[in-house]
Amino acid sequence: MASSRAVPNLVFRRLRGQRSPGEFAALVRRAAREIGEQVACDARYIGRVEAGEIRCPNYAYERVFLHMFPGSTLADLGFAARDTVRGRRTRQTGGSGGNTHSTTYSNEESDVLRRAFMTGGTATVATASLGLGSLPVPEELRTVTPRQRIGESEVGAVEEAVRRIRQLDDRHGADRLYKWAAHPLRSAYALLDSGTSTRGSTLGRLAAGAGELAISVGWLAHDSGRLDDARSHYAEALATARVADDPALEAHAFCNTSFLARDGGRYREAVRAAQAGQQAAGKLGSALLLALLSLREAGGWAGLGDRACCEQALSRAHALFGRGPADADPEWMSFFGEPELQALEAQCWSALGDWRRAARHGHRATVLQKPYFARNLALYRAQLALDLARAKDTPVEAAAAAGQVLDVLDEVQSSRIRAMLADTARMLLPRRRTPGVADFLDRHTHTSRTAVGRA
Repeated sequence: MASSRAVPNLVFRRLRGQRSPGEFAALVRRAAREIGEQVACDARYIGRVEAGEIRCPNYAYERVFLHMFPGSTLADLGFAARDTVRGRRTRQTGGSGGNTHSTTYSNEESDVLRRAFMTGGTATVATASLGLGSLPVPEELRTVTPRQRIGESEVGAVEEAVRRIRQLDDRHGADRLYKWAAHPLRSAYALLDSGTSTRGSTLGRLAAGAGELAISVGWLAHDSGRLDDARSHYAEALATARVADDPALEAHAFCNTSFLARDGGRYREAVRAAQAGQQAAGKLGSALLLALLSLREAGGWAGLGDRACCEQALSRAHALFGRGPADADPEWMSFFGEPELQALEAQCWSALGDWRRAARHGHRATVLQKPYFARNLALYRAQLALDLARAKDTPVEAAAAAGQVLDVLDEVQSSRIRAMLADTARMLLPRRRTPGVADFLDRHTHTSRTAVGRA
């Protein structure tokens, strides 16, 4: 059996030269800002890269590193090829010219999640509850042993699972991912409940990792329409944060709880949760986190129809966002940039019934968003299409935006997006005779029937 021990990345260590890990991390963050990326790079991340724990960086870090070292490849920087890390297999389907991605997705998805909990040493115990497909699981790995010693490998496995799940969600949405992601979550909490450690910092990291995993799984439930499940996962993360006295995790849990409450029509709860999140985040030193929480609050006020309070929260969000990135920005906020700010503001104006203003912000979000965030780009376009349809006088533009979303539905699986498209189709139905609208309506009907047939 091959050893799972990490191989140090000596090439990357040489590139750091005489700089300390913290100084090099600052250079990485500066390079990210130069190309419009946001990465929460710190000395610990650099240490993990050099130790070989990160065999291949995520897409945001990849773009930053290649910007820092022009002409280099990931291999030149000491990283492994992404295909070997992600376990992706490319299989051709019948016919020619087809997109093979959808045929490999399920295999890739399960393999990635499985690998995330097999990063080394005794972390393989957490793999036991994955149960993906018909893959055999050794009997001795099916349970977490009572009072098991918790070390770096277990904690690293949980943290890596969080990253992998988020990466997959960025590209593909939640629907097909949720049923797999709940398994590593159970394993993480089993380790937290059963394990022991001689170092409080190790247990603190494990608690933080388990809480972040609960939020990630909660978001997958949220985006796939399982709102009650999402509420339960967010509550679990919040309880973990309170027990561990972790304000960063608490702020994240409140942020997602506010989002969920707004989507569920509980607007007063959305406001309260966002304000509680701001209180938890107040001493963390992240203006971007406070900006996002202010946007969540604005969304709650918009749902309540309180335009004045909504505008106050939006103004505060823009001021905080203008301060830019900081070392204290959480890693999970890599998605939060100008496109997301514009999209969340669009949602506020939409809730207030100002469709044209919402569409202006929504259009900015679609123009600014990077293609890698395929799921978010599809969401922005779906929201834009719905706002344009509600505006009544832009049916052609609405149909065009919605058609772009239909183009990627095989890759992006999100019940939220499908629901938006259905609402757009209903609103455009009376305008069927308008050029361009009928084509979208026909395609939407066909896509919906196909989806039902696959269910």
